[in-house]
Amino acid sequence: MTQPIRFHINDKPVQADAGDADMALIDFLHERQDLTGTKFCCGIGVCRACTVATREGGDDVLEKTLSCSTPVSAVENMSIYTVESLGSEQALAPLQQAFLENFSFQCGYCAPGFLMAATAMLSHLKRAPVPASQLDEVMETWVGGNLCRCTGYVRYMEAIRKVALPYALGGGVQL
Repeated sequence: MTQPIRFHINDKPVQADAGDADMALIDFLHERQDLTGTKFCCGIGVCRACTVATREGGDDVLEKTLSCSTPVSAVENMSIYTVESLGSEQALAPLQQAFLENFSFQCGYCAPGFLMAATAMLSHLKRAPVPASQLDEVMETWVGGNLCRCTGYVRYMEAIRKVALPYALGGGVQL
């Protein structure tokens, strides 16, 4: 592969050298883009601290992607969203705010992975809401595999539920 690899990170066009094709996406984010919010932990896609959200096309829903085990070549023509894409300097994203209000994290190392997996889940819920009674099952599917060494699971799930419930059928917001 000699052509540069083109994709978007947090809605900004990015071009990776062909020599970076086999580089792990998390290394590219850290070393080439100075985006260090995504965390490297196990390096084999088990803990999911490195989760980013990805989208193949402009209208597609977000998917969760493990950046430690995804090479840069695999994200060509895709959009990548890291924790830096959430909120702004003036206001936190609703998930970030809910995490703070629920004291969801202790050390915070796994928080970016939880945030981006939950962001992808919300993208799906907005497009295809589920009954509120199924929300816990959906949350388990999207975020249940993320590991927190500080054992903040209950508080993470409470925070995510708070933000997701309005998007569930019978949960509050009519879509």
